[in-house]
Amino acid sequence: MRIFVCVSLTGAQRSRLEAALAADEVHYDPDAESAPHVFADFEVAFGNPPADWLLAGAALRWVQLESVGFGEYGELDWDELGKRLKISNLAGFFAEPVAESILAGVLSHFRGIGALAILQERREWVGEALRPSLKLLRDAHVVLFGAGAINGRVRELLQPFGCRIMRFGRGFEGEALEASLREADIVICTVPHTPDTKGLFDRRMIGLLKQGSLFVNFGRGSLIDEQVLAEALDSGRIGGAVIDVTQDEPLPPDHRFWTCKNMLLTQHTGGGTSDEVDRKIDLFIANLERYRRGDEPWNLVDFKRGY
Repeated sequence: MRIFVCVSLTGAQRSRLEAALAADEVHYDPDAESAPHVFADFEVAFGNPPADWLLAGAALRWVQLESVGFGEYGELDWDELGKRLKISNLAGFFAEPVAESILAGVLSHFRGIGALAILQERREWVGEALRPSLKLLRDAHVVLFGAGAINGRVRELLQPFGCRIMRFGRGFEGEALEASLREADIVICTVPHTPDTKGLFDRRMIGLLKQGSLFVNFGRGSLIDEQVLAEALDSGRIGGAVIDVTQDEPLPPDHRFWTCKNMLLTQHTGGGTSDEVDRKIDLFIANLERYRRGDEPWNLVDFKRGY
């Protein structure tokens, strides 16, 4: 089998993958000038090749993405391309690290850890004056926007704090969500990029957030109007934001998020772990065995839904 690898690997990781694919023809250099032409003759890809490569890859039959997101491929003609090509994503793969990052961000905001870290860097002692601004997570009213594995795990992590939790999926009822936003102390978003979620948190929706609330987005940057969120933070109308994903990544140096009041930027690191790539290799090898047997690979993307 001919397999094209688009994942950045250490020497040890490449050796491990080579051992598992010893009987296959494998290509490991996606940055080579000839790579797009070479790719066209391969049946399987591991990683996230450029979208136009999928169109040119006449021999391609299955791609194992190294991401959950499918957004860069969403504009392709899947009614036609889907007749020959299957795409698997990493649905559920990042649930634990992202959920823990969300909890860390929320607690950092409520307990003033971000502000204290800045004061430590400045060698500035404020101490007693900060105490009245600190909040407890216990009994907080939380809206979870996203019904996938990440928010499922967030819900479990919040249970010991006695939070009052409302959860909405992608087929959310608009009025019910809006009513909950008005009451929420914390809003946590983990939805994918779809036509329904793109730009959903516009000026009107962000305007529903109650005074002092915390807005958290670990889904996709396309969900929110970033300038409106920045205005809400700088004016003090909402209490803070923890943002892992942005519309442009890396975030441009002149973007308002860099200087927003009470903004914690986690720079799309929420799913990261020291063994992340090794776990991706393990999943690919297991899924490849299913493909070899003629079984459906795990986590196939539904092209109509876009995830």
